[in-house]
Amino acid sequence: MNRKKTETKKLNPGEYYKQDIYIPPTGRYIAISLIIALTINFLPLPQHVLFFRPDLVALTLIYWSVNHPHKIGMSVAFVMGLLMDVGNTSILGQHALAYCVAIYLTLVLGRRLRIFNLLQQAPQIGLILLVMQIVIVLIAVLGGSRLPGWSYFFATVAGTLLWVPLSVLLNAPLKQKSDPNTL
Repeated sequence: MNRKKTETKKLNPGEYYKQDIYIPPTGRYIAISLIIALTINFLPLPQHVLFFRPDLVALTLIYWSVNHPHKIGMSVAFVMGLLMDVGNTSILGQHALAYCVAIYLTLVLGRRLRIFNLLQQAPQIGLILLVMQIVIVLIAVLGGSRLPGWSYFFATVAGTLLWVPLSVLLNAPLKQKSDPNTL
């Protein structure tokens, strides 16, 4: 019998100590990030800038759903969607349904998304944002509104481009500080 030895890759101590260790986010930190995103979404901007403003509430919800799915769920997405509907004076439940669809897709694709780095996640997040905007458009059209032009979907492109900086920004306070008393 010829048995092959399986080679185990030994982790170099230098590589081990270079790995980042993150502190789990508290509920307060998640709530503050969602409140800041909601506040930024409600800022009045000129019409030509509004086309390029991504939905920061949706991006923040998706970020927490991808990285900490046990901390956020459909109920938080639904409540944030209702707040967006009230703030935008749109059809009540329009954003709530769209956010729930986005969180559902994120939870379904969550394991796949966590495998990739941030740059590889961005196109997939863009697809989730596109589906979310299509849901919003369908509800608005069924409610009697006119179909928006192609410029409506510029926010999806901006959200896709904003995924990496937003992820780094939300993750920065969670990085554990090095202890100056250790080697």
